[in-house]
Amino acid sequence: MLDRLAAKLTDITRQIAGKAHISEKNIQDAISEIKIALLDADVNLRVVRRFINRTSEEALGEKVLKSVSPGQQFIKIVHEKLISFLGDSRQDLKLKGPDTQSVILLLGLQGCGKTTSAAKLAVQLKNMGRKPLLVAADLVRPAAIEQLSILAERAGVVVYKQGEDGRPVKNPAKLSSNSIKYAAKQQFDTVIIDTSGRLQIDKEMMAEIEEIKKSVQPDETLLVADAMTGQNAVDIAKTFNERLGLTGIILSKFDSDARGGVALSIKSITGRPIKYIGTGEKLDALEPFYPDRIASRILGMGDMISLIEKAQGIIDAQEAAELRERIAKETFTLEDYLDQFRQVRKMGSIQSLIEMIPGAKGAINEDSIDEQELERDEAIILSMTPSERRNHRIIGPSRKKRVAKGSGTSVYNVNRLLKKFEKTRLMMKKMVKNKKAQSIMLS
Repeated sequence: MLDRLAAKLTDITRQIAGKAHISEKNIQDAISEIKIALLDADVNLRVVRRFINRTSEEALGEKVLKSVSPGQQFIKIVHEKLISFLGDSRQDLKLKGPDTQSVILLLGLQGCGKTTSAAKLAVQLKNMGRKPLLVAADLVRPAAIEQLSILAERAGVVVYKQGEDGRPVKNPAKLSSNSIKYAAKQQFDTVIIDTSGRLQIDKEMMAEIEEIKKSVQPDETLLVADAMTGQNAVDIAKTFNERLGLTGIILSKFDSDARGGVALSIKSITGRPIKYIGTGEKLDALEPFYPDRIASRILGMGDMISLIEKAQGIIDAQEAAELRERIAKETFTLEDYLDQFRQVRKMGSIQSLIEMIPGAKGAINEDSIDEQELERDEAIILSMTPSERRNHRIIGPSRKKRVAKGSGTSVYNVNRLLKKFEKTRLMMKKMVKNKKAQSIMLS
């Protein structure tokens, strides 16, 4: 995500950070390069002008030019301005307490990922201890109700799609208001209404959503905008906000948005915060939007907090303690190694994890990272017998041939994996013995 902008801004800030002394010309040159990078990233022109003017005004002051570390001061200003334009701070959903019903109305054009986002949001709320009800109020798009029903089943939540008498309701506003009554009876504390979209904004769609909004009085009116559509998403958000009064935005397909212009533009143009970002196709791939963390990643500063949160959500503390003990006693096996593969892959792609490690973006050649190698290594380990996975030393030439054949690889690949595994064991053993490294592993 944001790859192109992040790469350019990281290069610019790295160059100026390395200077012991900087002049007005250095700063103006850097700001000009930042301007080009923002425009290339499809950031709205008005937003670029505002960003450059505010950055220039502060960066050319005495505080920077006469600072002991002017390069760092300049980067700090750019970082602060990025945070400001992205939305200052994390904006939570404004929902009532669990004993009172809350309503979330989801809007968006057809194809923006609204129905999937509804199910993802239900999963988020369920994990927070709430009891969400999904409402299939998209009565226009063929198979929209069926899609939401399938996603609801996968998410383990209930979907409301017809009247209590079992007969279909043809009016989306009526269906939505009925769902509120149903939710109250069944003690659902959060109602998420998936409305219909169109290929483009039209009067009929707007009138339909206005009628729904009037009938349910939502606590949150969230627009789902496709990050891949760039400035179109900003224009769409502006129109929806002026007509319907948004309370926030969910940016879908954010993981595929290499340019990143929409994230930097949408808050500034609409005045409405980005509340969530879609980071994949799975139902758990919806993340709260933290402007400060995204700004840090854009500037190559990493995002260790998000990385730690991802790890904590996947790695069990008890399992981690047992793993450290096995490493210390040299009983770390290929089965453990396979478990580590799988846990890392649950956290996202290697490239996405690199973005979160401070200083790694740009320092590591991402072209040299072979995601397929992890899949190949996994296939090799799975082709071994349980006894081979527990004791890799028994894998001789004939066994290597069998494993290579079973995994669709070569003996060379099997040997390479075993050598890599031995190096990993040695490195992990040293880390466990090193008290400083151990404190990092325990934290």
